[in-house]
Amino acid sequence: MLQVARLSPKLLADSKDLIVDFLHREQQVGAFRDRAGNPDLYYTVFGLECLRALSVGLPPATASFLSKFGTGDDLDLVHLSSLVRCWANVERTVPHAVAISAHLDRLRTSDGGYGTLYNCFLAVGAYQDLQIPIPRPTELLSCILKLRSADGGFSNQAGSPTGQTSSTAAAVGLLRTLNAPIPLGINEWLLRQRHQSGGFFAAPMAPVPDLLSTATALHALVSMKAPIESIREPALDFLDTLWTTRGGFLGSWADDILDCEYTYYGLLSLGYLSLS
Repeated sequence: MLQVARLSPKLLADSKDLIVDFLHREQQVGAFRDRAGNPDLYYTVFGLECLRALSVGLPPATASFLSKFGTGDDLDLVHLSSLVRCWANVERTVPHAVAISAHLDRLRTSDGGYGTLYNCFLAVGAYQDLQIPIPRPTELLSCILKLRSADGGFSNQAGSPTGQTSSTAAAVGLLRTLNAPIPLGINEWLLRQRHQSGGFFAAPMAPVPDLLSTATALHALVSMKAPIESIREPALDFLDTLWTTRGGFLGSWADDILDCEYTYYGLLSLGYLSLS
């Protein structure tokens, strides 16, 4: 994803400087702020990825901030994977890789997964950043396939009648990583979630399209080599409705708070749209 986000400056033009200024304002003691203004591991992932996508140097104090978490024994899966991803942005190898891998294994559930499809996605990404083979991949694959929803997409938890766009996109990425075939109809399911504005809905019944769903849908479609030329201009128009001159992207039309996460999704979307 980062490689594609690095293409975003092709479409940003002079707006790149506004984003860099916003990212600098969001920094605090080597970390990046959450929506409440506090330094946060999860948001630091996106801040670092934004800086790297824009070819801007990382904060010198980030390694010191990350070192405070040690092996991450007290962290849940979201924040443990965030710690790993932050280190992967800062160092060539992640410190305490063996201990963190053992912690990841303890978070695994009896069905071979990690509780939700989102957690499976985070765990696989963490193993990749740790440069450790994914343990028991067959069990993980079985768990993922059980999360396909009745309407043909994938949902975060088993038994859902309808899929979610980000979950379906995550499933596509996981299946590709595990060298498993993508079920027929996933392209079409994702395209049915597109709003006439060019953005993508989070789920079939969602009230408005959002940036997370748009970025992840584009990621999945491009990874499956689906043609996106026809949706390029509407998608760019949608992104323009979420851009602010404060230097970032809003999450949806109902949002009014800027953060590093959605700004990263804006860069990622622009990167994919620059490919078509």
